[in-house]
Amino acid sequence: MKTNAADAVQDWIAQSQGRTYVSDWLTVDQSMISRFADVTQDWTFLHVDEDAARAVGLEGTIAHGFLSLSLLSVLRESARTPELPGIAKGFNYGLDGVRFLEPVSSGARVRGHFSVAEIVGTGPGRYRQTLRVSVEIEGRERPALVADWLIMAMT
Repeated sequence: MKTNAADAVQDWIAQSQGRTYVSDWLTVDQSMISRFADVTQDWTFLHVDEDAARAVGLEGTIAHGFLSLSLLSVLRESARTPELPGIAKGFNYGLDGVRFLEPVSSGARVRGHFSVAEIVGTGPGRYRQTLRVSVEIEGRERPALVADWLIMAMT
């Protein structure tokens, strides 16, 4: 039995590193894409005009790359990645190596894969977690995106 919080955190780190968690499927429909376009004021025809998108060789409209990226939070929640014991707060710390590899067509289903690549202490009660993430598109070989997501957690 562990006697203090620091030991519990170290056990959690040892058990978490290298593990992968997969989210539930999420449908990216035209309503979601259009609402994102309105919020970001990015009404590029590829996202909002099905006929124009087809005219340039797409199956229809596609999600914004930044929409696919912004779904990481909801996908991570449904993947049920475990939280650091005793966490008081956590913050997005950044992203490294973001690459948009495949467009997400309107109506496609996506899910997130989250692999715990690294957890390092950065100071007393502070830990930086690196999640290697990819967003899978149902029925496609290549993911929509890949990135390293950095999260700062404080106990």
